Amino acid sequence: MPTRRYLGWLGLDDVALPPTLGTLRLVHARHLARVPYENLGIMLGNPPSVDPAASLERIATVGRAGYCFHHNGALELVLRDLGFEVERRHGHVWTAGVDGALPALNHLVLVVRDLPTPENPDGRWWADVGIGDGFAEPLPLVDGTYDDAGFRYELADVTGAGWSFRHDPAGSFGGIEVTDGPTTPADVLAAHAELSTPPEGRFTRMLLVQRRDATGVDLLRGCVRSRVEPGGRTESELTSYDAWRAGLAEIGVPLHDVPDDELVALFDRTLAAHQAWTSAGRP
Repeated sequence: MPTRRYLGWLGLDDVALPPTLGTLRLVHARHLARVPYENLGIMLGNPPSVDPAASLERIATVGRAGYCFHHNGALELVLRDLGFEVERRHGHVWTAGVDGALPALNHLVLVVRDLPTPENPDGRWWADVGIGDGFAEPLPLVDGTYDDAGFRYELADVTGAGWSFRHDPAGSFGGIEVTDGPTTPADVLAAHAELSTPPEGRFTRMLLVQRRDATGVDLLRGCVRSRVEPGGRTESELTSYDAWRAGLAEIGVPLHDVPDDELVALFDRTLAAHQAWTSAGRP
């Protein structure tokens, strides 16, 4: 079963996993730690399928997923298999504000129901392993500001249909608008095609890898390796193939199934873009 092999990849194959808030938090944290957010397949010219079963099989087999549609689609299947009640929501990630009554679908959101606590009596939680540099633990769907290991997130206008999320100022985007807009497989496939098709697709411009852990975020953007924590950011440039490849491995991207010549060609393109960016003053 793919779910069992997925749990094995997370190191949870011999752990009892009843459908409780504790299990949700455990699976969420292990996924973030062991399956980085990345666009490697897209940058290699082979965009991975956004079919949830295919994404789950890919994680269970090679340890890579992709970006939000892949991660959260797979997580939805796993949570349902474990007995959780899960609903989908339409998400739109933005950097400089939102235009339009219903922004375009570019993020798949999961709501896990029926897990009440004194602080969250309605029992609805936002589980999201597909944000990249997002929150480490599921958030209660209650208006408020949440501290997560020093990062601060805000949820506002929470209703049964959706809410507004504001990222920490150190985050890679401004926020997410969540609605009850359409999230059928056809909707997700159309959004994926737009996001993964050059030259306009958001995920075709530069290699991006992000991994959230308990204290911060590891990133590789092009040739720049970063570590972001509440106290600040450190950066280094990986301008040799060996250092760049090692950087991918350090952030947890499995490369055993990627042909060396394809990875070298991607590095050459990435380094050329990095050098052009540097020559232009890093706009």
